[in-house]
Amino acid sequence: MRTDFSIQAITLDLDDTLWPIEPVMLRAERRLDDWLKTHCPRAAAIYPIPAMRALRDRIARENPHLAHDFSAQRRLSLHTALSEHGYAQTHVEGAYTEFYAARNEVECYADVLPALAQLAARFPLVSLTNGNADIERIGIAHLFRFSISSRDCGFAKPAPEIFHVACDRLGLTPAAVLHVGDDPDLDVAGAGAAGLRTAWINRTGAAWSHAREPDLVAHDLAALADLLGVVKADCARALA
Repeated sequence: MRTDFSIQAITLDLDDTLWPIEPVMLRAERRLDDWLKTHCPRAAAIYPIPAMRALRDRIARENPHLAHDFSAQRRLSLHTALSEHGYAQTHVEGAYTEFYAARNEVECYADVLPALAQLAARFPLVSLTNGNADIERIGIAHLFRFSISSRDCGFAKPAPEIFHVACDRLGLTPAAVLHVGDDPDLDVAGAGAAGLRTAWINRTGAAWSHAREPDLVAHDLAALADLLGVVKADCARALA
């Protein structure tokens, strides 16, 4: 692990870095299922949660051009399920609205909000995600300079383009930006290949088994904030 470098901004992954995504998605699926049972019972009978999940996976496989856009995948899945049972586009939008509201009801890890505030006081923060979480709805947008999703820019991590979009908007070279995330491939390898510094948030104590080592490793965001305290002081002065 290295600390002999300076940074001027931080990009952060969202799902499984700032909050656990599995309970969020399970709740969103249940809420969608309840909505369908009330408003689209014929479709709900054919597409209970496991069947709807399988349909969404099939839609994703059959539409690789939508790999960067989870919202479009979900809407197309709902259109497929509902239209074949006579439901209109208004039902598709209603179902998606219910699902998406639940998808943004996240519970941050206990360390996250204090650590984000600490980091935001020192660096510009940018959210950088392949998912479709809305940091405005979640209530943390004030801690970020801006947000970039794969849907916005047309590229998904680990493609270098999504990282370079963030760097360009920050007006910084990739080497001046630290990307923080939980995924060894999408976050660490992807950002590293794009020329950024990297920090791996390893909440599970997993062993590192990839060729490209992260610059920093921390068990949570609070520990990362502590680690950044020993990174060269240039990183704090850069914003002065």
